[in-house]
Amino acid sequence: MSSSELQPLLLSLQVAGLATLLVIMVGLPVSLILAKANFIGKNLLDAFFTLPMVLPPTVLGYYLLVAIGRQSPLGAFLETRFGVNLVFTWQAAVLAAFISSLPLMVKSAKAAFGAIDVNIENAARTLGRPEWEIFFTVTLPLAWKGIAAGVTLAFARALGDFGTTIMVAGNIPGKTQTMPIAIYDAVLAGDTARANYLVLIITVTAFTILFILNRLENKY
Repeated sequence: MSSSELQPLLLSLQVAGLATLLVIMVGLPVSLILAKANFIGKNLLDAFFTLPMVLPPTVLGYYLLVAIGRQSPLGAFLETRFGVNLVFTWQAAVLAAFISSLPLMVKSAKAAFGAIDVNIENAARTLGRPEWEIFFTVTLPLAWKGIAAGVTLAFARALGDFGTTIMVAGNIPGKTQTMPIAIYDAVLAGDTARANYLVLIITVTAFTILFILNRLENKY
């Protein structure tokens, strides 16, 4: 494998890995709140976190571009305070993959948390256990399978994201060109042999990672 094929693969794995980490950090508390808490606006919040799953990737990418672009309050703040411009960087690709894969984690983990028998958690409460201990020793282990499934789906989605990523990260070889974008680039250039090779690489890589994750999920 040459560096021109290895670089997009490594960048895709880096982007998907970091995006999945963000998905876990954000998706886990959000799904727990949606599954366990009752408050005004709960359905609105649920719809907000589900929206990226149904919006076209280009629309999602456009929203993200507007949100972090230089003309936006957030983009202007980051550039003025830290000298950072996220648009057309690999960090923007991470954000794009994170936004597009988050609903898969939220939906799966929310269903897992919601399926737990509350009597089991209440039994722990009657023994005087604090809420944080109940979460880590009762709730999380019981919901583990659903959470793991959500993480797997989110990683797969992040690894294959195209539309949202190209809108905010662009197609810069060696900098923001992930594997799906490199495949698109090869097809656009009429280089069928390179496109086939890249498709084979990403298919084998994705299959291997998902197989390992599924084995770990079934084992634990």
